[in-house]
Amino acid sequence: MEKGRTHGYAPATWRLIVDGAADGATNMAVDDAILAAVIERDSPPTLRFYAWSPPCLSLGRNQPLADVDRVACRAAGVEVVRRPTGGRAILHTDELTYAVALLQTDSRATGDVVESYRRLSEGLLAGLRRLEVGVVQAVGQQKPAAATTAVCFETPSDYEITTGGRKLVGSAQWRARGGVLQHGSLPLHGDLGRIVNCLAFSDAEREDQRRRLRQRAATLEEALGRRVPFGDVAEALAAGFAQALNLTLVGGELTAGERALAADLRRSRYADAGWTQRA
Repeated sequence: MEKGRTHGYAPATWRLIVDGAADGATNMAVDDAILAAVIERDSPPTLRFYAWSPPCLSLGRNQPLADVDRVACRAAGVEVVRRPTGGRAILHTDELTYAVALLQTDSRATGDVVESYRRLSEGLLAGLRRLEVGVVQAVGQQKPAAATTAVCFETPSDYEITTGGRKLVGSAQWRARGGVLQHGSLPLHGDLGRIVNCLAFSDAEREDQRRRLRQRAATLEEALGRRVPFGDVAEALAAGFAQALNLTLVGGELTAGERALAADLRRSRYADAGWTQRA
């Protein structure tokens, strides 16, 4: 894929992986394995797009498991996984997830977490604008910790993507051993209020949270007034990253080493009850 306009970044070549749907533990293990390979210089910086099946509720790295209504999740066929990244709960269904793995020394990741969010979000903005979505980066909307809820999409953080004042993309980042993993959720269609059924709210709280979510967050279908297939969204976002971050994206797949590490991480961490119950 051709690179586009530069924004002060030196040209770079990244790997592009477009995956199908996988269960939550597999998706988190693959992201983790890619980051490890990038840190060891065994793989180039990587942009990955993927989906989830079955539906999965992901918790932030240190989010309490007590936030989850585990009985309701089991009844609805919703898995629960804990992300390596921070943030609050997301129900992954009917969505496209992006993940970026690169080194902290890359100019696209320099600065603190908020600054690197801003830089990497330029790719999301450019891609969504290719789909003719009116999007901006949220600035100064981070709520104090005491005011947060268990739901990621309830309020945008600094430099997350909004449309018409409603959150469209929820992202989280993890830094480890000189590497950066940032991944995020773009709901394509469906009722964003479904997540409320998976969390430990009273009936009254559920109704209030459902109403707030529908007011404060949006799907891509709501933003555009039409449904866009996963593949078309992935193509637009990849072009946006290439344009905004001065990249050449080369299609690829996981290496044998990444596949082996992902299988190990899935078994020993992301599908393990000890990891899910760690907070």
